[in-house]
Amino acid sequence: MSEMKAREGVDVQPILDPVQDTAPGAAEIGFHRAAHRNCSDILWQNLERNPDKLAVIGPLGSMTYRELAAEAGRWGNAFAARGLQRGERIAFFLDDTPSFPAAFFGAVRAGFVPVLLNIQTKTDVLNYFLQDTGARLAVVDADLAQLFSGNTLDGTSLQVVVVTNGPAPDGMQVSADRFLAPFGYDLACADTGPDDMAFWMYSSGSTGRPKGIVHLHHDMAYVQASFGAHVLQLQPDDIAYSVPKMYFAYGFGNSIIFPFSVGATSLLVPGQPRPDVVLDAVEAFRPSVIFGLPTLYTALAKSDGIASRDLSSLRQSMSAAEILSAGGSNLWKSKVGHGPTEGLGSTEMLHIYLSNRLDDQRLGSAGARVPGYEIRLETPEGKPAGPGEEGVMYVRGHSSAPCYWNRPDKTQESMRGDWIYTGDRFLERDGHYYFQGRADDLIKVSGQWVWPLEVERCLNEHPDVHECAVLAHQLADKRMALRAVVSLVKGVDPCEAQTAKLRDYVKDVLTPYKSPRLLEYREELPKTGTGKIDRQALMASAVG
Repeated sequence: MSEMKAREGVDVQPILDPVQDTAPGAAEIGFHRAAHRNCSDILWQNLERNPDKLAVIGPLGSMTYRELAAEAGRWGNAFAARGLQRGERIAFFLDDTPSFPAAFFGAVRAGFVPVLLNIQTKTDVLNYFLQDTGARLAVVDADLAQLFSGNTLDGTSLQVVVVTNGPAPDGMQVSADRFLAPFGYDLACADTGPDDMAFWMYSSGSTGRPKGIVHLHHDMAYVQASFGAHVLQLQPDDIAYSVPKMYFAYGFGNSIIFPFSVGATSLLVPGQPRPDVVLDAVEAFRPSVIFGLPTLYTALAKSDGIASRDLSSLRQSMSAAEILSAGGSNLWKSKVGHGPTEGLGSTEMLHIYLSNRLDDQRLGSAGARVPGYEIRLETPEGKPAGPGEEGVMYVRGHSSAPCYWNRPDKTQESMRGDWIYTGDRFLERDGHYYFQGRADDLIKVSGQWVWPLEVERCLNEHPDVHECAVLAHQLADKRMALRAVVSLVKGVDPCEAQTAKLRDYVKDVLTPYKSPRLLEYREELPKTGTGKIDRQALMASAVG
């Protein structure tokens, strides 16, 4: 591929954070946006306080903070030498290895904008990402490099694919070793401002094409000053292990923002997070804090040989994205001595804004407001929800994305002034928030409205159920019914008697019309890249 040349017309204008400096959340945690002009400071600050401390460890090697900053410097210099302009996007298609933070921090320190892409993305969507970003350069793991050819590149601006963690295919791409070889380690920080674009992530696209979620340079510091400082409270001697990957907002905070902000160590493990892989990593590298999802903790606790595993290094387990059942929490607690600490966040807010605490766990609750964030619940009439009244949640804080790239329609829908409209329904009790479902996921069954989440929670409490998903199903006569897809615990037979047992259980606990008309059994439910149950895949697999 040819050398890149500078081009005119690259948009480097700041995208102003609609949340004002006078917002109560910022004042609550003493946050000053102007002090955070470039998010690479989170890494570089460690050169003064602990340069020889291990920044990253894992199966692909370890690096001290001094070594990681030096490698980041090489990446930033190499990007600049290719003629990239301030604000240009660089596509990242990377698993969790030391190359990820090195390339990321080099890019942002030099004034470029990494776009963190899900490595499970199919080629047609990947093509859309490359077109949407206008990226002329991509950084790709070697075992994924074959995707960056042929139809994937049609209509894109991509000129250079840098292949890391392995050799580059001949004649098509350039290896990271060759790409970085001419360049030194010292990298001056670009003259960015707190409201300049820093990096993007994409939404899942479950309800239309994915949206590019823009984050600014000050956003990472805000997440640390709120959730990191007030809830998580990592210490320099901690080793943090995030099972969710860094290309997700949750994993990005867990693996990069929080450990690097305090000089702790991040454990990076590439590959599929199967229970055996996760448990092997805990035993080999001895992390003190693990980050996962409810489905992960249940799978780990029920995995073969768990009783013989040494998990004594773990002092804290964090969970997010889905509501944790009492059974799942207690099962994990029986193995490590503590239950997962549950929270809720979003890619738009970059990380968690509701959270339980290690010493204050409310099962079934997404948690209390994290300092630095404001929360309001609004009725369908647009009025504040009263005590015990359900409402749709809005959240405000300085880590919020100001816009979706090239999507003014979706920006207007979700970014309502300086508040983010979540679309999630909650009840608030004693300062804790309880998820009631999406604002748009009601199903009308026999003339009655049903929230699928309520039925899922009921089924998940049955001792025979490992996990389940409840979906809408249209019958041949156009009536709607509930379809439950269930994974049973080992040793339970998926027979007609079992189906009757589960139906009767729902009828007894809830009410008869909420009992699923259809029950299907699977050994394992499909998962998204974040470990959530893949409801789109389940809906696509419906029969009859």
